[in-house]
Amino acid sequence: MTKKNRLTPEKKNLITDLLSVYEVETAEDVQEALKDLLGGTLEEMLKAEMTDHLGYEEHERSENENARNGIKGKKVRNKYGELDINVPQDRDSSFEPKVVGKRKKDISGVDDKIIAMYAKGLSTRQISEHIFRCCLL
Repeated sequence: MTKKNRLTPEKKNLITDLLSVYEVETAEDVQEALKDLLGGTLEEMLKAEMTDHLGYEEHERSENENARNGIKGKKVRNKYGELDINVPQDRDSSFEPKVVGKRKKDISGVDDKIIAMYAKGLSTRQISEHIFRCCLL
């Protein structure tokens, strides 16, 4: 077994958590769990992008005239099938998400990278920063 594929204690804990939260019994259950995790991770990354765009955290007061303005549902495709995510909106529509760009529907390829980083224990903000730094999208 190579070092890259070694089942570390962190990975074992993640698998245990995954099995307990999602009641995984079949390969399809695993795919549904990964799809759900991917969707949640993408949404958190989009929220982090919005925070960076606006320059202040959610629920903080700001002098910025632009502000959060709800969410908009979006359907994207990946190798696990279709996925519904919520994309944050801003009042002046100047927010250009990079994780899942406007009018972008297929995120194949990016999903594996996100899941691999998540499995290594990276936070959604760390994953987002890594994706932007490495220009994967």
